Amino acid sequence: MPMPCTGAANGYDRVLKVDSDGESHGVGWGASPEERRAIARWLIEAAAGLVGYGFILFLSAGRLDWFWGWVALALFGLVLAAHPLILLRINPGLLAERQRGLRDPRVAAWDRRLVALAGGSMLLSWAVAGLDTRFGWTGPMPTLYHVGGLALAALGYGLFLWAMASNAFFAEGVRIQGERGHTVATGGPYRYVRHPGYAGGILSFLGIPLLLGSVWALMPAGMATALYVRRTALEDTTLMGELPGYAEYARRTHYRLLPGVWRPCTPAPRGSPTPW
Repeated sequence: MPMPCTGAANGYDRVLKVDSDGESHGVGWGASPEERRAIARWLIEAAAGLVGYGFILFLSAGRLDWFWGWVALALFGLVLAAHPLILLRINPGLLAERQRGLRDPRVAAWDRRLVALAGGSMLLSWAVAGLDTRFGWTGPMPTLYHVGGLALAALGYGLFLWAMASNAFFAEGVRIQGERGHTVATGGPYRYVRHPGYAGGILSFLGIPLLLGSVWALMPAGMATALYVRRTALEDTTLMGELPGYAEYARRTHYRLLPGVWRPCTPAPRGSPTPW
């Protein structure tokens, strides 16, 4: 699943202090009317999304008395609630940017397609988990598996939120945010991997099916994971070619998602394929 500007580069009345590592810290801001409207829309859309996920999950399960279903939905709700709790304090403009999301015409077309497919896969994963519970395809799962899935999903969501708090340009769609003074984030989890938000998202993708006790739900979750790995590679290529300073950062921070696991790659020239 994110450097900063001082003043009003985009008509926003805010002041951010930017560390040399690319992390931003609020030192005083007032949201513009445009920002406030976007943030209000984000809150409404987040609430609707939470209700939608719950509707799909419990409709497919055919019952409401499903403990692990409520645990998964509560965890998802906590993650959504954390967005404004974190960003309204340090960078309200980012929450407004995230509200525009993939609707922004400047977002890469390939990114819209990948995110739509990955989002659909995750919705399918929740629905399959509900159907699995209704029809007993997987059968009873030891509590340890549910708890392990909860821990994995919580770890992934926590990493995602840490990345969001450390990167003032943690937008939902891939684009260079020149009007916001886009620079390279190198602090927080970005010291270890170049795409910690995606790493956290992937962990949550794989943890939710285990939390819900469904082996079958791992199949669409695995598809979402593969799509996000692909998204990571394509975004890396974009940043290498278009974001000043990113190639140098990539030479220092070798790994995209898993530190020490995947072979480091050498930054490729603009327009050339990027290794996995």
